[in-house]
Amino acid sequence: QVQLVESGGGLVQPGGSLRLSCTASRGAFGAFVMGWFRQAPGKGREFVAGLSRTGRNTNYADSVKGRFTISRDNAKSSVNLQMNSLKPEDTAVYYCAAKFQPFEDTIPRDEVDYPSWGQGTQVTVSS
Repeated sequence: QVQLVESGGGLVQPGGSLRLSCTASRGAFGAFVMGWFRQAPGKGREFVAGLSRTGRNTNYADSVKGRFTISRDNAKSSVNLQMNSLKPEDTAVYYCAAKFQPFEDTIPRDEVDYPSWGQGTQVTVSS
């Protein structure tokens, strides 16, 4: 497993932007598929975006396609989530997740497939 630390959450007005970052504690970061999930009050945790270990493949929830962009820097053991055109319904705690997957370039969308999680960072979209 790997320890993950998120940063970059906060309060933003509708239509604004935020950039979330997640840094991993160990090496071999390039062998991990990375995902971002979110959990709104009273709701279950849902998949937001994922990035394969090579960075060649991405996967997004329909609700964020065209607005959010996931990227990674394996040299810095970090993954980012650029969120643009934010809406009030994007309000949630956002979690970074990692799965050790050294031989596949696929992206799981189910939270049960990710053994490692960050502590979460709050994103609030409100005027």
